[in-house]
Amino acid sequence: MALSAPTLVTRLAPRAISLLIAATNIAPAHAQTLYDGQWSVRIAAARAACGDGTTLTLNVADGRIATNSGMAASGHVSAQGAVRVVLNDGARRASGLGQLSAQSGSGTWRGPLCSGTWTAQRL
Repeated sequence: MALSAPTLVTRLAPRAISLLIAATNIAPAHAQTLYDGQWSVRIAAARAACGDGTTLTLNVADGRIATNSGMAASGHVSAQGAVRVVLNDGARRASGLGQLSAQSGSGTWRGPLCSGTWTAQRL
């Protein structure tokens, strides 16, 4: 016995809607990486003449680096944890490279007159 079109729609529509809802619940609203979250980053200079360094909190979301402090940060953490970042506070600018693991990381940075290292701990 063949089903009429209205009966077929009435029977299949709830199942189709359920499948669509299940599919949208599986897909995250945005991609997340292993490194997403807040990181405390200690920046140290190689020479005393360059200052004592500083500690700041960086945020990683979808692999993108940003900060809420007075210093602007932009950059990226790859799926393998490789870090590329630029910090800028108006008068000073530095770029950094390094590597994160699930809980910590380290790398180097370089500015126009100074350079040094950085270490990071997940908060």
